[in-house]
Amino acid sequence: MHTLLFFFTFLNWLNTHVIIRNESALPVYKVGDNETWAAKSFNDKDWSAIRDNTASQIFWSRTHLDLHQVENVLLPLGLQIEAFGAFEVYWDGVFIGRNGQIPMKGKPEIPGTERSYYSIPDSLIKPGIHVVAMRSSQSLLPDVQRSIAFKIDRYTNLLTRPLITMAYMNLMAGAFLIAAIYYFFLYLNSKRRQSDILIFGTICLLFFALLIMEYLKFHVTIPYPEFFTRLEVIGWLTFVNALLVPLYFIIQFNFKKGLWLMLILLLTLLLMYGSNYHHYDLTARLYSLAMFVTAFIVVLNGIVQREKGGLIVLAGLLISALVNRFLVYDYGLFISFTIIVLCMLYLHSIRASVIEAEHQNALLLSSRLQLELLKKNIQPHFIRNTLTSMMDWVEESPKEGARFIQVLAAEFDIMNEISAQTLIPLSKELELCRQHLSVMGFRKEINYIWEQADIDETQLIPPAVIHTLLENGITHSAPLPENTIKFILYYSVSKDAYQYIFETVAKNRPVMTGRAGGNGFKYIQARLTESYGDKWAFTSGATETGWKSTIQISIK
Repeated sequence: MHTLLFFFTFLNWLNTHVIIRNESALPVYKVGDNETWAAKSFNDKDWSAIRDNTASQIFWSRTHLDLHQVENVLLPLGLQIEAFGAFEVYWDGVFIGRNGQIPMKGKPEIPGTERSYYSIPDSLIKPGIHVVAMRSSQSLLPDVQRSIAFKIDRYTNLLTRPLITMAYMNLMAGAFLIAAIYYFFLYLNSKRRQSDILIFGTICLLFFALLIMEYLKFHVTIPYPEFFTRLEVIGWLTFVNALLVPLYFIIQFNFKKGLWLMLILLLTLLLMYGSNYHHYDLTARLYSLAMFVTAFIVVLNGIVQREKGGLIVLAGLLISALVNRFLVYDYGLFISFTIIVLCMLYLHSIRASVIEAEHQNALLLSSRLQLELLKKNIQPHFIRNTLTSMMDWVEESPKEGARFIQVLAAEFDIMNEISAQTLIPLSKELELCRQHLSVMGFRKEINYIWEQADIDETQLIPPAVIHTLLENGITHSAPLPENTIKFILYYSVSKDAYQYIFETVAKNRPVMTGRAGGNGFKYIQARLTESYGDKWAFTSGATETGWKSTIQISIK
C-alpha cells in the first residue's frame, strides 16, 4: 500500500506546475471597508504587513502575485486560498467568489472554511503582476494571526487532486479498520488474552481514526473556528500512538526496564505538549521523534538479547524515519506509520508461529500423558498381582471374587473415560480414587479409609492427579497397628488461589535415598503445566503422621 502511495504522490508532483513566480508573496492589511481597495491600480504601500486584532470589523488584504506565462492546456486556472474568516475575493478588481458571509446589516458573520477554491477568468490571465484583494472579517477568532496562502493551478486539478489523495488514504484507512476489528475479535475470542494483540488492534484503530481526521476536511465542511479542534484531535491521536507503539515493542522484545522507559516517554510527551501548545504540526513531529527514539532503544536492546525479528524491525524503523524526514509531512507521517505497523505485524506473525509450535508440543505432551495414564493401570506387575489376588478370592469366596471383578472393571471404565481429557470434574476423580481403594483393599487386605472435607465436586482438575497421590500413599506407606491406612483430602479457596491438601495417615516405609518424587510426581507436574502453565505450585513431604502433598493453583 505504501509503495502505491509513493507512486501516486510522485505522479501528482510531476503534474504540479509552478505558475506563481513569487510563491512566498506576503499580503498587506488595512482595517476598513472601501470597494476601491480591490482595484489592481490602487496604491497599498502604506498598508501594514500585520493584521492585528480586528475584532468584528471588516478589513481588506492585498497580495501581489507574479505569474509565469501560462500554457493553454492549463486553462481554466483556479485559485486556492488558505485563510481564516469570511471573505470576498477579487482578482485584479474583478469579483471571483466568496467564502462564508461577511457581517452586514446587523447579521452576524457566517464563517467560511479554511481552504477554498475559485475559478479565474481566462481574460484576466497574463504574465506579470496581479493583485488578489480580499474583503474579510474574522470576528469568531479575531486574535488568531494566520497568514494567507495562495496556490494557482489548473482549476480541475485543484478540485480533483485532493479527492485522488483522499481515495488512496481511504483505502489505507479501510485496511487498518479491518485489521483493528479482526484483532479485537481475536483478543475477545481467545482463551489466552494477550495484551500485545489488544495493543496492536488499538494502534490500528487509532491510525484509522488519525487518517480519517487528517482528511476529514475533504469529507465535511469545517468552519474555520473548528479548524484547531481537528488539529487537537489529531495531536492526541498521535500522542497515544506514540505511547502504544513502543509499548508493543517492549512486550514483543521482553524489554526489562519497560515500565521506567514508558514513564520517561509519557513525561517527555507531556512536556512537549505543554511547551509547544498550539503549535500542532511541530508537536506531532516531536511526538513522532520521541516514539522513534524509544522504539529504537527497545529494538536495539532486543537485537542484543537476540530476539527474533529484531534486525527486520530495525530496518523498518530506519526506513520509516527516512520517509518521515524527507517526504511532505501529510504523506510522510502516514507512510512511516504504515511501515511501523507492518513491522509490528511481522513480529505478531513470529509470535503466532511460536504459539503454534507450543500448541503442537502441547498436543504431543497431552498424547504422552494419555499414554502414561493408561500405562499406570495396565503395567504388568499390577495386572499380575491383581489377577493373582482375584483367583484367590474366586476360589475362597466366589461372591466376593465377583465383587472384586466388578470393582476392577469399574476402575478401568473410569480410566478409559478420562484418559483423553485434559480436565475432568473433581467428582469423577474422587470416584476413581474410591474404586482404586476398593481394588487395593481386596488385593492387600488392608482397611483403607477415605475422608474428605469441604470438597467442591464441581471443580475441574487434571485426570488422575489425586489418584496418583493415592497410589504413592498406598505404595510407600505401611498400615497402622489397627491394619488401617487413612487418606484425607482437603479443599480450600482464597482470593488469589485454590488448593488441595492430600494427607496419608500411616507409617512411612524406610527408603534408601531422599524421596524427592519419582514418575508419579513428574506425571502430576506435567499435568498441572499442561492445564495451568506456570500458575501452580506443588509440594510434598513427610509429616509426623505420614505424608502430606499440597497442590495450589493460582486464580489470577
